[in-house]
Amino acid sequence: MSKVSIKKEHYNWPITILLIIGILSFIVLPLYMALMIAIKDPTDMNHILALPKVLRLHNFTDAWKMTEYPRKFFNTAFITIVNLFFTLITNSFVAFAITRNRKKSKFFRFMYYYFISAMFIPFSVIMLPLVVQANTFHLDNIIGITFLYVVFGLPMNTFLYCGAIKSIPEALDEAAKIDGAKPLQIFSYVIFPILKPTTATVAILSFMWTWNDFTMPLVLLSDSKQQTLQLAQYVFKSQFSVNYNLAFASYLLVLLPVLIVYIFCQKWIMNGVVAGAIK
Repeated sequence: MSKVSIKKEHYNWPITILLIIGILSFIVLPLYMALMIAIKDPTDMNHILALPKVLRLHNFTDAWKMTEYPRKFFNTAFITIVNLFFTLITNSFVAFAITRNRKKSKFFRFMYYYFISAMFIPFSVIMLPLVVQANTFHLDNIIGITFLYVVFGLPMNTFLYCGAIKSIPEALDEAAKIDGAKPLQIFSYVIFPILKPTTATVAILSFMWTWNDFTMPLVLLSDSKQQTLQLAQYVFKSQFSVNYNLAFASYLLVLLPVLIVYIFCQKWIMNGVVAGAIK
């Protein structure tokens, strides 16, 4: 190793350490602040970053009761899990059909660009028509909003899946056809297993979007029994004040399932992110 490269390594170490400290401060500091607020008494809010004088853990139990956490958690989990199941199955198959027929058919070429163009339409533009149509077709409930997530995720997921399927040789399809496989069998037994990294990427994006989404449940779910955890945070805000201690305790309770999913699935999450970046 030359002296120049050794000097560069020594020069890069301080910069690397500073970058790590800066990144950790952006991640750890907000979490620390949220935890300190959540375990404090409202009278102990003069110094937010200071440790609490009296530990107030029953903020979490109060937030649990006020938000009806079990019911709202079930609603959010139901929407997220059902959305993931149908998104991964339907969106991947749609992308397969479009990719394999786009060069042969003008219809599939049009459908590809039609889905891609939908990525550039802000949700605020279609929000009012969506509410009207959802009321007309009785989709303003927990079942309806679940399948609306599947539809709204189709443009981005089609783009990701098409890029991945395009890289798979069509010779695999032809070999399966010679063995007597039909298109659905080719997709299920040949193509879909190869798409595991892309499927992990789509699953991560869909999970994070559905779990954290606030706008669509706000405009569609009027029944309080069907509301999600995100909408439940409104309970801490009155006309003239906000109970920050209970609110931040509730925020941490909402964040906890996401952290658990990340801890147990971080291997697949990292593989999916890397694969998505390569594609």
